[in-house]
Amino acid sequence: MRLSSVFKTLLASSIVTAALVSNVHAAPAEQKYIIATASTGGTYYPVGVGIATIASLKLAKDHKMTFSAISSAGSAENIDMMDKKEVNFAILQSLFGSMAWQGKANYKDNPKTNLRSISMLWQNVEHFTVLKDVATTGNIMDLKNLYGKGFSIAERNSGSRISGEVIMDSLGIEYAKMNLEYLGYNPSAAALQDGKIKGMNTPAGAPASAVTNVFASMGANKVAVLEFNDADLAKISANYPAWSKYVIKANTYPGQEKDITTIAQPNILVATADTPDEVVYLLTKTMYENLPFLNSVNKATADMAVEKALDGLPMPLHPGAAKFYKEKGITIPAALVAK
Repeated sequence: MRLSSVFKTLLASSIVTAALVSNVHAAPAEQKYIIATASTGGTYYPVGVGIATIASLKLAKDHKMTFSAISSAGSAENIDMMDKKEVNFAILQSLFGSMAWQGKANYKDNPKTNLRSISMLWQNVEHFTVLKDVATTGNIMDLKNLYGKGFSIAERNSGSRISGEVIMDSLGIEYAKMNLEYLGYNPSAAALQDGKIKGMNTPAGAPASAVTNVFASMGANKVAVLEFNDADLAKISANYPAWSKYVIKANTYPGQEKDITTIAQPNILVATADTPDEVVYLLTKTMYENLPFLNSVNKATADMAVEKALDGLPMPLHPGAAKFYKEKGITIPAALVAK
């Protein structure tokens, strides 16, 4: 995978910081926390590394707290790891968080009441990327042209797979008729470039590195991100009102000359209910006091703001996060107050 120089530097600094913190500030009271993200070709991973890096840099010396980010299969595995108390923090799709909190779909009669919201982070933009010979109209319904052909729906235990299935079920697209592959974002991009599949489902903040790699290597005349119209969005929203219209501006991807109209849902940062209030408070505070750093990590975070932090949160706020927002004068809706 080709990483930007910023991310290479960030990743290296994260490793060095962890080593320095471990050697210099090690103490019996030191607390270590893990943030679960997703596959490395999307947006969750670099943003998670960015949050962990800045939090460790700011909190290690005075508060004896360090953070690290790990890659994963995405939202479903993240919820499972939180349930097993393997991680304290995770980035999730709002849709998946809603399912888990309410005990719907994959979590029917098994609600995950241990989850608490921290913040909305950025919009998770749907990128159904296909070869141009599949995109006969350019609309999402062109996915029907993939019946009998190779399509990567994302990893089996990922939120991306579930959200992709929800979208296609809502539109009457029978993905079971495709030759499905269950690949992470970068493997999907590689398979598309190698001609092993004809399309991939890679929802992520724009620009998504896996999609960038495909456009850069194959050319905008060979691949397309399928679009959604208002009628498509209405059908999807009738099942789960998690998405909204989103425009990927021209030149977001190499050779992309026109805007792409797609849809997006919020990505959220969550914690387990038993994570100490002070830890969540300090992480939330550090994240918002260092937004320029996160913006340099990934452009998807450019719209992050304290004023938008509560948008689309599907479960109550962790008290530590609530404390920070109250200090900032943010009114917390009753539905987000943890009982």
